[in-house]
Amino acid sequence: MAVNTIIYARRAETDMQPTLKTRKIPRSLKPLFWDYDLRELSWPADQDLVTSRILASGDWQAITWLRRQVTSCQLRHWLLERQGRGLDPQRLRFWELILDLPHQTVNGWLRLMEQDAWPRRAGR
Repeated sequence: MAVNTIIYARRAETDMQPTLKTRKIPRSLKPLFWDYDLRELSWPADQDLVTSRILASGDWQAITWLRRQVTSCQLRHWLLERQGRGLDPQRLRFWELILDLPHQTVNGWLRLMEQDAWPRRAGR
């Protein structure tokens, strides 16, 4: 058990700094941006859009790319600021664990999503 804790702590330490910052969005992410010209998107200008699409619909490769662009602290702040909007419950729970988001806070976001689901569907 202690060895796992040490490995996790070391992994978290290395996660503090992004390893790669690029300006262009990789072609492998094109399916997430089917409604945009990928050549016109850039990380500095469109990082909010890129982050939201990757967190909401990205595969492991996309998430890995994103994690090279931002630190865990930055990603945590991004999710807290937006109150988890745009993510389904499973992805919110995943990021709750990975980024150590407050459990009660995530529960509150999920309750709000559940309450708001029917009025949105009814067009109210």
